Amino acid sequence: MSTTTITRDSLLTLEAYAKIRKSSKPEAIAHRRLRSVRLGEHMTLQFEDERTIRRQIQEMLHIEKIFEEEGIQGEIEAYAPLVPDGSNWKATMLIEYPDPHERKRELARLIGVEDRLFVEVEGHARIYAIADEDLDRENDEKTSSVHFVRFEFPPAAREAVRAGAAVKLGCDHTHYPAHVQIAPETLASLAGDLR
Repeated sequence: MSTTTITRDSLLTLEAYAKIRKSSKPEAIAHRRLRSVRLGEHMTLQFEDERTIRRQIQEMLHIEKIFEEEGIQGEIEAYAPLVPDGSNWKATMLIEYPDPHERKRELARLIGVEDRLFVEVEGHARIYAIADEDLDRENDEKTSSVHFVRFEFPPAAREAVRAGAAVKLGCDHTHYPAHVQIAPETLASLAGDLR
């Protein structure tokens, strides 16, 4: 069970959120950017945390003008599972091809790519992503351009990250081989997700 502290009582009312929505946006964007890692030319992982998910819920309530208890609870239940719970990193994976024809072709070639994502903590075995636990996002023709992934860390790898070990993010799918060293400031923020 997730130990998220996002509850109905901890969320701002629609009025209160409307007041700070604009002024808090630059900070929210900067935080999201800090926790985003570009992998190759066409993939970005946005690592979620309580702040990104709380903002997402507030945005949904704001846009949909949801103020009934049931509706609010529904949004919390939809998004709260994306908050890391101490032993993992959770991310939204975006596959981006601006050209629609190229996108269609590449998503067909990239079936299963979400299962080939990994993080590699220096001195430890690769940790492969557990993808789309909420629903199946691919079919026989193509993969989805959005996936939700979870990286579950064994205790020793968790300790290593918290102690400052370097971490790579990678993909070993035949049609999308890529890896990147996670930048120190991003890693520092992600290390805070692990306890």
